Amino acid sequence: MEKPKIIFFGTPDFALKSLELINSHCDILCVVTSQDKKSGRGLRIHQSEVKKFSITNNILIKQPEDLKNIDFINQIKSMNADLFIVVAFRKIPKEVYSIPKLGTINLHASLLPDYRGAAPINWALINNEKVTGVTTFFINEKIDHGDIISKKEVLIDNDDDYKSLYRKLSIIGSNLLLETIMIVFKGKFQIISQSKVNNKKKAPKLNSENTRINWEDNTERILGMIRGLSPSPGSWTILRNGDNEVRMKIIKANFYRNNLLDKKNLGKLSIVGNNIYINTKGGQINCTIVQIENKKEMSAKDLLNGYKIHENSHVY
Repeated sequence: MEKPKIIFFGTPDFALKSLELINSHCDILCVVTSQDKKSGRGLRIHQSEVKKFSITNNILIKQPEDLKNIDFINQIKSMNADLFIVVAFRKIPKEVYSIPKLGTINLHASLLPDYRGAAPINWALINNEKVTGVTTFFINEKIDHGDIISKKEVLIDNDDDYKSLYRKLSIIGSNLLLETIMIVFKGKFQIISQSKVNNKKKAPKLNSENTRINWEDNTERILGMIRGLSPSPGSWTILRNGDNEVRMKIIKANFYRNNLLDKKNLGKLSIVGNNIYINTKGGQINCTIVQIENKKEMSAKDLLNGYKIHENSHVY
């Protein structure tokens, strides 16, 4: 049986599951991935997970700085791919996505049109959704607005955080993507237009402002933010500890108890044994894993062993 000829665009490990599965069932002509980055002490060069897999499996690799570069475009045109597949990659220009005869398909980690944008997994958790999913669609000129090919719902467990949901969606998404490739290759599919849909559930890029905990929010919202940003980049706050202030991330927390609080007590810390409790509008949360600026993340117990938290300390 003839295999679909694919050019794959992707970089992080979320894309790796899809690449592994597609490689087993399709003919991957080339992988396009981001340029190697320098990071850490000594600015060592780090290759993406997608690139490492491609090297191991002898797949041709392209790492263009500019996707509109004419030499790059001519090279991928000459390969005569049936489909381009995009998973967790940057915006693809029309000069590129319009090349393959069957189109360019993107895998998105939400149930479109909900959570269009750069951080759909994070925002589904931050907003305490009970269900999310993955969607395959044809890329067009507007980000995450193309015609939908297929969707798959995924339940969000109460103990899911960003890391666990990311892993779950990468696996389920890879299977949906392979199914999508096969039905598009055989011409046995229908599309759903997003052209007239304007959903209010957004997934903007994460930044320092929208990852800061607002202690005026209700307890459920605060816990959702902690889950949705754990373990990275981490929800953060400022800890006022005696006369000092330090930035602190709360990596994991859970609901502790209900109590009626005066608004002036919001953000107040209570240290009971090896536990760190913080007052919220709906009660108290128990911060189990935290990270003080310039230190490693650690349990509340380990932090309290070496870091004195003064009476009347609070976060804001």
